[in-house]
Amino acid sequence: MLTQFRGCLLGLAIGDALGAPVEFDKLTDIRARFGPDGITDLVPWHGLPAGSYTDDTQMTLATIRGMLAAHAAGEPLAGNGWATAVYRAYLEWLATQDDPAQRRAPGNTCLSALRSGKMGSLGATLNYSKGCGGAMRTAPVGLAFRGAEAFRHGAEYAVITHGHPSGYLSAGFMAELIGHLLDRLSLDEGLDRSSETLRIYPGHEETLAKVVQARALAENGTAIDPAIREIGEGWVGEEALGVAIFCALRFPDDYRGAVIAGANHDGDVDSTASMAGAILGTIHGAEAIPAEWIDKIENRQEIESLAVRMHEIWG
Repeated sequence: MLTQFRGCLLGLAIGDALGAPVEFDKLTDIRARFGPDGITDLVPWHGLPAGSYTDDTQMTLATIRGMLAAHAAGEPLAGNGWATAVYRAYLEWLATQDDPAQRRAPGNTCLSALRSGKMGSLGATLNYSKGCGGAMRTAPVGLAFRGAEAFRHGAEYAVITHGHPSGYLSAGFMAELIGHLLDRLSLDEGLDRSSETLRIYPGHEETLAKVVQARALAENGTAIDPAIREIGEGWVGEEALGVAIFCALRFPDDYRGAVIAGANHDGDVDSTASMAGAILGTIHGAEAIPAEWIDKIENRQEIESLAVRMHEIWG
């Protein structure tokens, strides 16, 4: 199981780093720059070395630190103690954004919500944003919790900043899915079970529709480019989740293929590649990730250390 913990965290960080250099580019521009296959390797971006990740991984690691703090403090699972600990970790991340070297294209919703001085919750949302900034940071929640509990925690951590149901329910879905994959359920079975939980929540329709659409496109063998265009660009939570699911289903045994597909389209490619990387990394473990990519990833020592620590507690 340790290799699955490592695979999840390294997988998401590497997917993020793969998509980072082309996050705001159109697919035609990506292919003009890198060739007909698009971006297929880690490359430098904005003066940063190859393997540098964005705010997606920064906030994902903050989520883990908050969870570890809640566990160390003995916070009960009921109540908002865990979400509060994660919120504090997000505020610590916010403070790092004053450093130009650490400011990696953070999302406006995350910044404005955290600067508001208020913590969003399921009972008191701060806004009506459904950007993917919630969904892209909750995969590791599924390494600690299972089933409906993983879904609830994922949604509670996302709603701290994103108040639209599609913004936080996509995050809950991602968290529960990772937990099922960690328990060696098939991807299809994990999707089925996570969809059952999703249906319990009000406002689930958009997110469920994208999950269903992604599965149908993969099952029908639709080509990658038109399938992703049909799902959407991934700037919002339900679309990012749908694109990641499609890429994972299209390349169920190929981490590299899945993240490359997630990193080559017109939208939020670092987020979709990161989420696809978390899914495939959890399924197959760190051994499925190209070793040369692991060697290049930024902050590898801390990522590996967090994976080991999470495994010690929750493995």
